[in-house]
Amino acid sequence: MSEAPGSRFADIAWDGKPVRVEYEWVGEGASTMVFLHEGLGSRAMWRDFPARLAAALGMRGLVYSRPGYGKSTPREAEERWEPDFMHRQAHEVLPAFLDAVGLPGKVSLYGHSDGGSIALLFAARFPARVARVVVAAPHIFVEELSVESIERTRIAYLETDLRERLARYHDDVDSAFWGWNDIWLAPPFRAWSIEAEIAAIESPVMAIQGVDDEYGTMAHVDGIARAVKRVELVKLARCGHSPHRDQPDAVIRAAVDFLRSR
Repeated sequence: MSEAPGSRFADIAWDGKPVRVEYEWVGEGASTMVFLHEGLGSRAMWRDFPARLAAALGMRGLVYSRPGYGKSTPREAEERWEPDFMHRQAHEVLPAFLDAVGLPGKVSLYGHSDGGSIALLFAARFPARVARVVVAAPHIFVEELSVESIERTRIAYLETDLRERLARYHDDVDSAFWGWNDIWLAPPFRAWSIEAEIAAIESPVMAIQGVDDEYGTMAHVDGIARAVKRVELVKLARCGHSPHRDQPDAVIRAAVDFLRSR
């Protein structure tokens, strides 16, 4: 497995197998924010956003690639994810990873897209380990708009240079792409929902959504606001599925105000 500037590796046991998890520390501070990437993301694909937000907050940032992504252990070729794949990341992989890097106490979370859903699931299951949660373009159920966009992404992967562009960020790009794409387009996944589970979240949550998001509507953040006790919503104009890329300054301002509020 190749090394990259800033990359470190933590070894965890998951699903009866040893797994290496790629990660990086950015910033300095007494408290930590953990960054959870999107369905096709990785540590490197965040670029400088975690470092910028960590610096603005005066916190350490912990950025990692989930198994199957980046330089972490890839998904085996015959392995097919099940509809509970985000639950397993939240309930099994993330706590094991945090323990492996020496973070047994409270952290704050910043999750994007699938990473936002994982952050919400982790906060619901482990309230004692979470200070605050920021989610951007999270999914709390399966929307037809999401499925249609993911079908288009599948075509782009097969017919355009998307595979080549993603390969810059993943040691095994097919592991990353097909693990995500196959389960999102699997008929059993249409019933996936975390709307009931997130009602158990005790920590404050900020939910960010772009008005022009091609993968989801405001129904997700509005649903979070109905289910969770303490929620702030940020709805950004001229913003698609990646607020940290489309409107980074607005996201950082909102997150700093939220993380510093009582």
